[in-house]
Amino acid sequence: MARSTARTPHQLTFVVLAAGVAAYALLQSLVTPVLPTIQEELHTSQSSVTWVLTAYLLSASIFTPILGRVGDMVGKERMFVATLAALSLGSLLAAVATSIDVMILARVIQGIGGAVLPLAFGIIRDEFPKEKVAGAVGVIAALTAVGAGLGIVLAGPIVDALSYHWLFWIPMIVTVLAAIGAHLFVPESPVRTPGRIGFVAPVLLSGWLVALLVAVSQAESWGWGSPKVVGLIVLAVIIAVVWVVVEDRSEHPLIDMKMMRVPAVWTTNLVALLFGIGMYAVFAFLPAFLQTQESEGYGFGLSVTSSGLLLLPMTVMMFVLGLVSGRLAHRFGSKAVLVAGSALSVIPFVMLTVAHDETWEIGVAMALIGVGFGMAFAAMSNLIVAAVPPQQTGVASGMNANIRTIGGSLGAAIMSSIVTAGATADGVPKESGYTLGFGVLAGAAVLATVAAVFVPVLRAARAGAGTGDGAGGADGVEELPHPELALVAAGTVRGDEPE
Repeated sequence: MARSTARTPHQLTFVVLAAGVAAYALLQSLVTPVLPTIQEELHTSQSSVTWVLTAYLLSASIFTPILGRVGDMVGKERMFVATLAALSLGSLLAAVATSIDVMILARVIQGIGGAVLPLAFGIIRDEFPKEKVAGAVGVIAALTAVGAGLGIVLAGPIVDALSYHWLFWIPMIVTVLAAIGAHLFVPESPVRTPGRIGFVAPVLLSGWLVALLVAVSQAESWGWGSPKVVGLIVLAVIIAVVWVVVEDRSEHPLIDMKMMRVPAVWTTNLVALLFGIGMYAVFAFLPAFLQTQESEGYGFGLSVTSSGLLLLPMTVMMFVLGLVSGRLAHRFGSKAVLVAGSALSVIPFVMLTVAHDETWEIGVAMALIGVGFGMAFAAMSNLIVAAVPPQQTGVASGMNANIRTIGGSLGAAIMSSIVTAGATADGVPKESGYTLGFGVLAGAAVLATVAAVFVPVLRAARAGAGTGDGAGGADGVEELPHPELALVAAGTVRGDEPE
C-alpha cells in the first residue's frame, strides 16, 4: 500500500495513535471480570486460568522497553505497526482458542503490544508542534488508564450480549484498522538512535522480570515465605544487579543507566511504581468487594455488569483530566500537576478504608481516584518525555510504563494476600481484609505524593516563553544531566534548533 511522502496532519496521526493505544488498554482488563467464565468454558483450573493475566503481564513487561528501544533505532512508525499486528494476531488466536494453553500463548503474543505506548509518545514528540506535545501526551497517557477502567465496565455487557470470545474480536477489529491507518497515515519519525541491541541485555532483563513477576503473582498460592517465592525474588535481585552492570559497561545499552539515574527520570519512575500498586489493586479487587453478597455483612451483591458501572466515574474523570492535562501542565508545570494528582489520590483510598457502606460513597471515591490518577498519569508521561533526549523517548517512556506494570503486579499480589488472609471456611474474604487492603493503598498514595515532591523541575531555557513540554516555564534554568536536555527544556521536539 503506497502512501504519500508528505507529512500527515498531526490531528490525523493522533487519531490513529489513540485508537491503537485504546485497544491495547482495553485488553489489559477486559478479561479480569470474566476469568471464571473462561475457566469454565476452557475446562481448566483456577490456578491455570490466572496465567491468562500473568502471561500477558510478563510479556508486556519484557517487550515494552525492548521494542521501545528498537523503535528509537529503526523507526517508531514501523514498530508501531508491528506491535499493532502482534495485538491483532494475539486477539485472533485468543478469540478462537479452545484450550487454556492456546489462550495463554495468545496472551503472550498480545503482550508484545505493550510497546504501543512508548512508541506513540515518541511519534508525538517527533511529529507534533511543540505547543501540542504536552496535551497529546496527556490524553494518550490517560487513555491507558481509561481503557483499563472501561474494560472492567464493558466486560459484563459484552459477555451477556454476545460471548467472552468478543472480548477479543472487538479489540482485534480496532487494532487491524489502527495498523492500516498507521501504515497509511503516520509518518516515519526522523529521529533515530544508531546502535545495536546485543543478546545478553534482553535476556537478563527478561530473566529478572520473569522471576520477580512470577514470584509476586504466585505468592498467594505458594505463600510469601515459601522457598519458591523467596528463591525467585533473590534470583530476580541477582539477575537485576548483573543486568545493570552489563548495561553500564555496554557501548550500545538496551537501556541507558545514565538516563535512568537522571533525577527527573528515577523519581518519576518511583511515583509510577507506587501508582501502579493502587490502580491495578482497585481494578482487581473492588469489583469482587461490590459483588460480595450482603449476607456476609458487607458488599452489595452486585452483578459483574453493575459492579463495573460503579467504576465508570473513575474512567470518565481520567479521560476528562487527560483532555485538560496539557493546559494544566502549561499553566502550573508538570511537577505541580503530579504532586496535586498524587495528593488527591490519597483521599479516595482513605474514604474506601473508612466509608464503604453505601454505593454513593464508592461512586464518589471512584470519581476522586479518576481525577488524581488522570492528572498524575499525564504529568508522569510529560515529565519523562521532557527529561530525556528525543532519541531516548521510546525506551524511557517504555520503562516508565513497565515500572507501573511491575507496581501493578506487586499491588495485586499484596492486596490478594491481605484480603484473603483470615477468609471464612468457604473462602469468602472478611470485611476487615478489604479495609486493611484499602488502608495499605492509601499508604502507597501517600508515599507517591512524597516521591512526587522530590521530582526536579525542568525549566524553560528561553527567556520570556513558556514551554510546550509542560515543564512550567518558571524563572531560571535548571542544570540538566544531559547536554541534549537543554534542547528538550527549550521545547525542541522535532530535532530542530531552538528558535
